[in-house]
Amino acid sequence: MEYRKLGCLEVSLVGIGCNNFGWRTDATGAAAVVDAALDAGINFFDTADIYGAGQSEEFLGRALKGRRDQAIIATKFGMKLGEADGGADPSYIRKSIDGSLRRLQVDTIDLYQIHCPDPNTPIAETMEALNDALKAGKVREIGCSNFTVEQIRAARATPGSRHFASVQNEYSMMKRDAEEDVLPECARTHIAFLPYFPLANGLLTGKYRKGKPFPESSRGKDSFGPKVFTPENLKSVETLVAFAESRGHSLLELAFAWLAARPEISSIIAGAKTPDQVRENGQAASWKLMPNELAHVDRILR
Repeated sequence: MEYRKLGCLEVSLVGIGCNNFGWRTDATGAAAVVDAALDAGINFFDTADIYGAGQSEEFLGRALKGRRDQAIIATKFGMKLGEADGGADPSYIRKSIDGSLRRLQVDTIDLYQIHCPDPNTPIAETMEALNDALKAGKVREIGCSNFTVEQIRAARATPGSRHFASVQNEYSMMKRDAEEDVLPECARTHIAFLPYFPLANGLLTGKYRKGKPFPESSRGKDSFGPKVFTPENLKSVETLVAFAESRGHSLLELAFAWLAARPEISSIIAGAKTPDQVRENGQAASWKLMPNELAHVDRILR
């Protein structure tokens, strides 16, 4: 497993998205996923307080009991959780941190991320509260998610000793908006980029093929992310599959390798429901695409 820098942290190039925990995966299944990840050299686990209404953090903390030193834990706050209003004002941040620490059963969160911008709270107030958490030792690094480049710059312009070490936005071969400005900003300012939905809601796993029915209990079948499963994208998938197979690889491996080719990316966050999926994801990023191969893929996508 390759490891890359994220602020002061060293994270595995393949990470585990824990959004399935407490939703599609129970505590036993979550523990099996965590065990398989650690065995594969994956140390980065990304969750959020809203995943599974708090159960994702609980299941992750339980699964890592006694092995905290082997894991880098990232979680997020800001979206409405239960009766709370959400947001990023200082008082809510303080309550959210303590809630996540309790559910995760840890003393420190490695990466604490604002899940989405809060238009009702000045970013300077948010950054001050996050810096207080850093000084108190409750978090080691801070990050943001779903931020535009303008919002990233506004946060960076605020007073304070520490700024965002990472930004987590959607990015995959099928969703490339980040290339316009956020990824260049990350390269310029040395902020780590964490792509979520790297497999385009499962479209790039290879199990969705043109002219074939969607698998049962899949995101495509359940209409999760319906804008992804379009006839145009399914047609592109066929071409991408042909390209990958001509080089002895799968579409899944191509999706990871394509992202891994960007040095701005520190960890590719992919959800997994089973140990087998964890192992497949862990091995996928080992393919190193050559410049001519990247150019060929770009022509397919464009």
